[in-house]
Amino acid sequence: MAKQVELDANGKRKFGMLDKLAYAAGDFGCNMSFALKGTVQTFWLVYMYMEIGLLSALVLITQIWDAINDPMIGSMIDNDKRNYKMGKFKTYIFVGACGLLVAGALVFLPLPESIRLSQETFAVVIKSVVFILAYVIWDACYTVANVPYGSMLSLVTEDKVGQAELSTWRSIGSMVGNLVPGIILPMLIWKDVTYDGTGILPGFDGIHHINPKTGKLYQIGEQMLSPLTHEKVQDLLGNRVFLAALIMGVLGFVAFIFMIKKITIRVDENSVKTNENEKINIISSFGKFIKNRPAVGVTLAAMGMFLGMQSATTANTIMFATYFHKAELSGVVMMIGFLPMFFFMPFIKKIVDKFGKKEASVVGTLVSLFGGLIMLIFPLMKNSNVALVVYMIGLVFFGIGMGVYTCVSWAMMGDAIDYNEWKFGTREEGTVYSLHSFFRKLAQGVGPSIVLLIMGVLGYVSERGTVGQTLETAHNMCWLVAGLYLFSAVLQFIGLALIYNIDKKTLEQMQSELSARHAVTDNEVSENA
Repeated sequence: MAKQVELDANGKRKFGMLDKLAYAAGDFGCNMSFALKGTVQTFWLVYMYMEIGLLSALVLITQIWDAINDPMIGSMIDNDKRNYKMGKFKTYIFVGACGLLVAGALVFLPLPESIRLSQETFAVVIKSVVFILAYVIWDACYTVANVPYGSMLSLVTEDKVGQAELSTWRSIGSMVGNLVPGIILPMLIWKDVTYDGTGILPGFDGIHHINPKTGKLYQIGEQMLSPLTHEKVQDLLGNRVFLAALIMGVLGFVAFIFMIKKITIRVDENSVKTNENEKINIISSFGKFIKNRPAVGVTLAAMGMFLGMQSATTANTIMFATYFHKAELSGVVMMIGFLPMFFFMPFIKKIVDKFGKKEASVVGTLVSLFGGLIMLIFPLMKNSNVALVVYMIGLVFFGIGMGVYTCVSWAMMGDAIDYNEWKFGTREEGTVYSLHSFFRKLAQGVGPSIVLLIMGVLGYVSERGTVGQTLETAHNMCWLVAGLYLFSAVLQFIGLALIYNIDKKTLEQMQSELSARHAVTDNEVSENA
């Protein structure tokens, strides 16, 4: 006998585990696409041989589009009052998911070798046009799916505890969605270059039939060595990146369909906006934002995370390919470093209740700073294997330090909203969140662009790919990666320890006084009713 479904007062299936699993599947679907963003710069730099300064400019342009794209599509969804069979939000998610089936792969379209390897003006223009068009299409499809997905949380249940549980399950879906491609993808798309009888080494103009270490002719299938560093060389398999992106598009689509079919909308869809259309005076809003110390502090910490840690992705991949010669393991090593973040999730409520969000996060930044300082040691190691071990130790400490802040960052922003009301008498949620989001997007766009330029200054030569870089350049990538992680930890420490000023005692006082104010306001409303 089939188990009878429990219904709520409105005749809808009661909120429960199925909704949580479905919502987690939604962010898994989003991250089957979003997780590829870390590979975009590496693909175009290493496989498409795009000049590093040009790529830096194109990355900045596309990130500016990314910042504009969200409110545009959010407004479009808000203003759509049509009745859809699946409902408005699910319909938009379905349309976005269909687009993401192939849109993610378009950015990794392997162009013909005559264009891919050429630095002639015509080829450069073709590559630039393909990059921008593919990215714009991809980002539009992603936003069409992601914006209504994020806004749908408050449509599934009005219960605040239930919404918090959905948020937690979304984080789980996001982490799993990042974990799978993060570990597996590098193993599939990198190869050791072996002798195929032609003697043509990617990234070099000459023919290299002789092993520079032994002085003897290579044998077919033998691993080729760089004539510059005498170390094994690795190259990116661009065709596999394209196929992997297609497969991830299919997996994401399946996850989206599961979510659409299994999750239940219980609240009127037109009661929730994906984008606030209220016109604001940006100068006035910025002035108020700057006075809100907690908002500025947590925003600076978030910018530090993007400017440092996430901007290091491309330099980190190049470092693994050219210095450690283990590009296929770069994802595994990164995940080992950040697994400690998972450790905090079950205990974060107890930690915060006992010590406070600010106090726990500041201790975390000190641990991250320690990890960043350890990273400054690994480029000094003469043996690359020893250097890799030291790098991993530093990364683990960095990940432990990041764990608490990662779990409570959005809750700290919520406290900053309350602080604005407490100190200035107005909540201004839209203003604070929009400026916080703006600076996060700014860091996401500017950071990778600047890092690419720094890589060029440190000696990376675009037309030589990963194979033709000198040992000095490879070593410089180590210093760049170490510096970026330390920079990230320093900015987070400044933001959370020195600027963010809501400690546990202040939070209790703020919440108590706000509750008293709200009680007075409620009584006045009741008396005037």
